Amino acid sequence: MVRDPAGFKPRMYPPPEFPPRKVPAFANTPPAIFPALLGLLGLVLALRVGLAHLGLPPGIGDLAAGLVVPLWAVGVVAYGAKLARRPGVIFEDLKVMPSRAGLSAATMGGMAAAALIAPYAPRLALALLVVALALHAVLALLVARVLSGLPPEGREVNPTWHLTFVGFIVGGVAAALLDQPGMARGLLWGTVFVAAVIWGLSGVQALKRVPPAALRPLLVIHLAPASLFTSVALLTGHMTLAVIFAVIAIGIFLVLAASFRWITETGFSPLWGAMTFPLAAFATALIRLGGVWAWAGLALLGLALVAIPLITWNVLKLWPGGRLAARTNAAEA
Repeated sequence: MVRDPAGFKPRMYPPPEFPPRKVPAFANTPPAIFPALLGLLGLVLALRVGLAHLGLPPGIGDLAAGLVVPLWAVGVVAYGAKLARRPGVIFEDLKVMPSRAGLSAATMGGMAAAALIAPYAPRLALALLVVALALHAVLALLVARVLSGLPPEGREVNPTWHLTFVGFIVGGVAAALLDQPGMARGLLWGTVFVAAVIWGLSGVQALKRVPPAALRPLLVIHLAPASLFTSVALLTGHMTLAVIFAVIAIGIFLVLAASFRWITETGFSPLWGAMTFPLAAFATALIRLGGVWAWAGLALLGLALVAIPLITWNVLKLWPGGRLAARTNAAEA
């Protein structure tokens, strides 16, 4: 028989609360809602580009934008209410990878929303774009600070770094649509080299070890920067650059498509939300390229119109009752 060491005292745990404590409204809003919401915003952007390419009326795209932008705003208000209860909770969320990715997707969503409302309210869209870029910059600094305090394994490069440190490029799309080509080019050149470093470090890391099965859906994020670079380059008249990034995006997509069963080996999880925006961004880039690539992009758009809402629904339905917060280790205010 194994005996307890001398002086050993068992740890005391508090008795379970009865009745169970009721969590205040929005106190545990999980940042993991935002990658899926960003995917919806990206899908509507892709839908608009697709309708324009086919010469169809934009009404369906405008209706979709009118539904999706307020949905993103609800998520922002919900997380804002959480911050209002306890501002320091953001540092707890930033220590967890799904929440870091989610908060980055939240501010990227502001840039995507600006692109959606640009044709109808350009001044409001420009203001939203500037605010979203500023908040994303603050968030990137906070993430860098939090990462510096984590143990070495917590500081290792991962695909979500694209969202935090390259996510500004979504603003490049909005800037181009708002007739701000200088801003769009600045965001393009300011993020290209960061993305290249993350791709390079990720490639070296992949040669050393296989990513855990649960985190493999995040690998799809690697597709987003190349797709967005393609779109911004096309919108700003850099055709050669657009072709280069398109080749990179197509290469990444083919690798991901060939690895789809391996990536999704563990079945559905909230991390699938991270796969939605890259798919929409890639479809948009292909349609903008024109020619035979546009038809490939339209085919992908058809797939995205089914897959992205389905994934988003399966993520968001976990939000009520705190299930999504529990699965993604979101902090409570």
